[in-house]
Amino acid sequence: MNVEISDIGQLNEVARNLLTSFKDERFFAFFGKMGVGKTTLIKEICHVLGVEDTVCSPTFAIVNEYSTASNEPVYHFDFYRLKNLAEAYDIGYEEYFYSGCYCFTEWTEKVEELLPEHYVRVEIEETNGKRQLNANIIEQ
Repeated sequence: MNVEISDIGQLNEVARNLLTSFKDERFFAFFGKMGVGKTTLIKEICHVLGVEDTVCSPTFAIVNEYSTASNEPVYHFDFYRLKNLAEAYDIGYEEYFYSGCYCFTEWTEKVEELLPEHYVRVEIEETNGKRQLNANIIEQ
């Protein structure tokens, strides 16, 4: 999936298309520089999934858990403040990553070696106020 986002009003459609394009996938690893819109897009994806909780970046908590309208858990990770991989082990990342529930990770490059063998890699780049989103299934 490759899409250009020129307006924040497109995010609902982009979120829907991302979930539809990868309908059988549950692990989405987001990559992009600070301020590129990773959290904003994850908020919209959670909205599309029916999450009514307040979705915000779990920068200090590392992981936030939300619930969909059908009471299914959704896990949102922000590894920005992670100092080392031991901290990922300490939060029990495996239980989340291999739960079969939706997992959305930010600052994924800090834990890339811990990622499942199969996941959706979502890269967002900003150029001249527009965002370029590329999403592909990765098989390691």
